[in-house]
Amino acid sequence: MPDFTDSVWTRPPRTRGDQPALTREQIVRTAVEMLDAEGTAGLSMRRLGTRLGSGATSLYWHVAHKDELMELAVDQVLAEVYVPEPGDTGWRMGASVLANGMRDALLRHPWVIGQLGLRPTLGPNAMRMGNRMVALFTAAGFTGMAVSHAAAVLQAHAVGSATTESAVAASMQRSGIDPTEVGRRLEPYLEQIADDYPDYDKWRRATDEINQNPYDMFREGFVFGLERILDGLELWLNNAED
Repeated sequence: MPDFTDSVWTRPPRTRGDQPALTREQIVRTAVEMLDAEGTAGLSMRRLGTRLGSGATSLYWHVAHKDELMELAVDQVLAEVYVPEPGDTGWRMGASVLANGMRDALLRHPWVIGQLGLRPTLGPNAMRMGNRMVALFTAAGFTGMAVSHAAAVLQAHAVGSATTESAVAASMQRSGIDPTEVGRRLEPYLEQIADDYPDYDKWRRATDEINQNPYDMFREGFVFGLERILDGLELWLNNAED
């Protein structure tokens, strides 16, 4: 397996003289479709070639191996994440748009979650997103490594939220459980153990938490956490400026 810094983006571009008819864009687009449908286990260079109706030569001209293909596919997904320019909106709104866009993209393509951190994200869409984030936080008054830390906190919140929700969604889909049925199925057990956990039981009954749609709860929890993160960053920024 290639080392951490051996990236498709750092490999010298191929000469175009003998480029096959099949394009890199076609390869990556089809790979993303397969990954969305079956996850990483369902994607191989052989299966991708079959899906495209192309031989291995055409694929390997553009992509040396599956690891490179995954890098390209991840960057394709990051194109869906919009980060406003500093002059278009305030930094809090811009950061909120970034975090929501990241979370939504990962929920649409949950296989990306397992790829984050495996290799540096150096593709054009990742770099565009990073450049916009630097501009956004710098314009707000963040400096030095605080720019990176602020962006990392937001992205970690988005990734964490999407990771949990994607896992729950996949589990319920495999078992065929409707989200609205989760509370009803768990209620008897929670009633059984209520006396052992009185504080939780009192809170549960007051909020009716068990009967809420889990996806609504995930969204509400994400929004609540995001606002508190932005509150903390704003407080830190104001104190740093004093």
